[in-house]
Amino acid sequence: MMNVKRCPICDSTDVVRVPDNAHRYLANSICITRLATVKRVPVARYVCCACGYVENWVETPREREEIRKAFG
Repeated sequence: MMNVKRCPICDSTDVVRVPDNAHRYLANSICITRLATVKRVPVARYVCCACGYVENWVETPREREEIRKAFG
């Protein structure tokens, strides 16, 4: 849905991006801990307002690489 702005389930174009603020309490982010530091990688959500389908995306290559280094 991120790239085409169309729901893969119901084919609706009523898709909304819900941004994540990685510094907000209980954010939808991925925590990466290193020694005494915690880094949060934001996860944006794309919601189909027609059927309710939701996709989660880590949008930037840099953030995906950080996750790969931490968990991969």
